[in-house]
Amino acid sequence: MIRLATHNDIEVVTAIYDHIHKMEAEGLVRIGWNPSVYPVRTTAEEAIQRGDLFVFEQEGIIMASAIINRTQVPVYATGQWAFPAADDEVMVLHTLTVDPACGGRGIGRQFVAFYEDYALREGCPILRLDTNAVNSIARKMYPSLGYREAGIVPCIFNGIPNVQLVLFEKSLR
Repeated sequence: MIRLATHNDIEVVTAIYDHIHKMEAEGLVRIGWNPSVYPVRTTAEEAIQRGDLFVFEQEGIIMASAIINRTQVPVYATGQWAFPAADDEVMVLHTLTVDPACGGRGIGRQFVAFYEDYALREGCPILRLDTNAVNSIARKMYPSLGYREAGIVPCIFNGIPNVQLVLFEKSLR
């Protein structure tokens, strides 16, 4: 089940962020995040306040989270978008995290399917998202789900310098 997160979910969502940061520090994954900058507890808290943090829960266990909203990162203005759209037609997926202990179960794919359905229900037929160029898992998953790369742009991403941000898009029209 994927549902809106509540304040009661902050600890678990933050623990997932921390687990991913730990694995990256150990060299087991490459995401390109910074444990003192992004994502951190305030990432989840602010998203809950906005009402756009969702969690994947199964048998009472939260296994993943993501932020879904219409907020395009400023650097998106430089994307090579094949599907132009007004801002109110675009839904964005941010900070998709799956607890590494739950990996390999298709949870990321299920979350993306939820995101697509949610976008259509909200009247947003154009989907956009991004990932750090070093995140090989995401860079393989999104194209396999029908997303096209719309460019790689250098930026400071959520306070992390020297990021090569890979932009993806998909049209549901």
